[in-house]
Amino acid sequence: MVQQSRNQSEMRQTPERASDEMGDATNPTEQGARSTAKDSGKTASALTDMNASISFWKGLPFGLQHVMAMFVANLAPIFLVAAAAGMSPAESAMVIQNGLLVAGLGTCLQLYPLWRVGGRLPMVTGISFTYVAAAVAIVAHQGYGVVVGAVLAGGLVELILGLTADYWRRFVPPIVSAIVVTSIGFSLLSVGAQSFGGGAGAKDFGSWQNLTLAVISLVACLAFQLLMKGTAKQLSVLFGLVVGYVVALFMGKVDLSGFQNLQIVSLPRLMPFKPEFDAGAIISFSLLYVVSSVEVIGDTTALCKVGMDRKPTDREMSGAIAGDGFISMVSGLFGCLPLTSFAQNIGLVAMTKVVNRKVILSGGLILILASFIPGVAAVFDSLPQAVLGGCTIMMFGNIILSGFQMIAEAGFTQRNITIAALSLTIGIGFTQVKDIFVAFPALFQSIFSNNCIAVAFVVAVILNLVLPGEERFQVSKP
Repeated sequence: MVQQSRNQSEMRQTPERASDEMGDATNPTEQGARSTAKDSGKTASALTDMNASISFWKGLPFGLQHVMAMFVANLAPIFLVAAAAGMSPAESAMVIQNGLLVAGLGTCLQLYPLWRVGGRLPMVTGISFTYVAAAVAIVAHQGYGVVVGAVLAGGLVELILGLTADYWRRFVPPIVSAIVVTSIGFSLLSVGAQSFGGGAGAKDFGSWQNLTLAVISLVACLAFQLLMKGTAKQLSVLFGLVVGYVVALFMGKVDLSGFQNLQIVSLPRLMPFKPEFDAGAIISFSLLYVVSSVEVIGDTTALCKVGMDRKPTDREMSGAIAGDGFISMVSGLFGCLPLTSFAQNIGLVAMTKVVNRKVILSGGLILILASFIPGVAAVFDSLPQAVLGGCTIMMFGNIILSGFQMIAEAGFTQRNITIAALSLTIGIGFTQVKDIFVAFPALFQSIFSNNCIAVAFVVAVILNLVLPGEERFQVSKP
């Protein structure tokens, strides 16, 4: 009787189980939805993991987003120095093409180091603005070959600084690194605002067309981030750039002249300019390389903080500095200016949390590809500045907030507050009133008058060395 009861119970349950199994087998829509959700979850997890495996094609849009965020800023220093050097259109185009190549190679080197050269971090490199003022001053009197020589010699200095970073990093405690990161964010605010208005020197700067384009791009970024779900949210900047570009096409704001007489393939040229070595130029650039090394400390600290919520290791820090020095030497061989890690892309990491090295590698490969195919470079180069400004201005604010968080982590002791307050006030305030440096030598002005990061860093280091301990700042009880 007991066995018969069990059999009857199993017979009653079997159709239900069969029905469930039948439902699973005959409901491909539900199975597909579950599979898609599972794949989306895996992709989202892989994007935020520096070393996770991910399909090249799934990561490509995120890598493309990184390229578009830095593309115009990567080319802008070349435009400025090439114009000051009086280069012909052909020479200028050749240097731009080479600039794309070294930016891609530098990105790949930082992602996948050679020996101790490279940070093994999701960093994107590009032509640095730090050296523009000095390069323009040199080409005006001595020619572009002297700049190339200074780039090569100074790059060796930064390479050595990177390999020996363990010996001098003790002079850059957490509060100093936090000040450098904060000043990096503040230094980019004017860059974002200039792009928002149409680009520095634009004849229609601040026009309603430019402001409308920038606002449309910004709103598209925000709307995409708010309305989309899952990993799609992390493509908000790319979406804003595409929407802004399409709107700019209808408004006639896209310069299509760069597409005329394009070659299908063009090879970058090695040693297009003969380097000349001048002691004064080398000293000037070497000092700037020291400043750039400190910027890299701030960049790597900010990147690890916003992307992985941790501090960089000594190996990552020294490797990133050495990587910048080495790739800057390579850049000199191709007739370009020095490279550095781009704060724009750190801001993008802060927004998206995408740190997968394979994803960022796809961006580096796009830059290398663009250097061989002039048409690819022409598309990126035609991106209106107002569109870029609308999509990137919020990223720069994220870097400032990361700096504030680092200051808080260093501790709001009275000593740290004094160092931070004086460093940021002098660094940001003095560089906004450049005439305050008029009594200083020209070399000093070329390094500090336009670089709030350098000024803030020097003041912070001096204060950290000379100020007494925290106990001297405490109010003594009567």
